[in-house]
Amino acid sequence: MMSERITYQEEPGLGVQEFIEVLEASTLAKRRPVSDRLCIEGMLAHADLIITARDATRLVRVARSVTDFHYCCYLADLAVDDRCQHQGIGTRLIRDTQDRLRPTCRLLLLSAPAAVDYYRKVGFERHPQAWTLPRGRTVRRS
Repeated sequence: MMSERITYQEEPGLGVQEFIEVLEASTLAKRRPVSDRLCIEGMLAHADLIITARDATRLVRVARSVTDFHYCCYLADLAVDDRCQHQGIGTRLIRDTQDRLRPTCRLLLLSAPAAVDYYRKVGFERHPQAWTLPRGRTVRRS
């Protein structure tokens, strides 16, 4: 059981091992390169905004974003320790992310399959025109 004292902060220097541990304690480790430390280091080093939630000193959730702060913000990771779900921590991190953005800035994300209903419930809208280009696939001439 988690204590009621959760602290939230912007944490640009988040450590690689702590980030990997919260990914592994959540469902995101299935879709993140947790065994590729160099990749994880790059994900953290080049993120524009990292907000964390801690129970005492233990990292329990992280929101990692890539953004220009004005037009769009890609919420790349919203990872929560499975033991700490359903406590409003994720919603708070989304709000804290929004608070650091200009009012004109739109949050974007790719949802894990199990989180689709969560994002709809907290107010995100599904966008049918989103596209991805998997790594290794070459863009074709139009």
